[in-house]
Amino acid sequence: MVKHIVLYNFKEGVNKEEAIQIIRDALVPLVGQIPGLRHLEVNLTFQGMDYALYSEFDSREAMENYAVHPLHLAAKEKFFQFIGTRVAADYLL
Repeated sequence: MVKHIVLYNFKEGVNKEEAIQIIRDALVPLVGQIPGLRHLEVNLTFQGMDYALYSEFDSREAMENYAVHPLHLAAKEKFFQFIGTRVAADYLL
């Protein structure tokens, strides 16, 4: 299993609560629709970055396939304009 953790900052002027809801609505339903995506959650953070995305995949290959999957790419179009900076870390269990 692969755990994928991404921390984001929003661009200046973005309403964080509204943006988080848009992001959740776009990404969480992908669980069960994209092969190998086991779990996904999106939450505002209270220190450091603005929000965190945590997801679990069956394998590195599943995570790589998720990144280019048409459903994921379409979901990103709904919120990509809100994103400023991004830091990611992945690890195998």
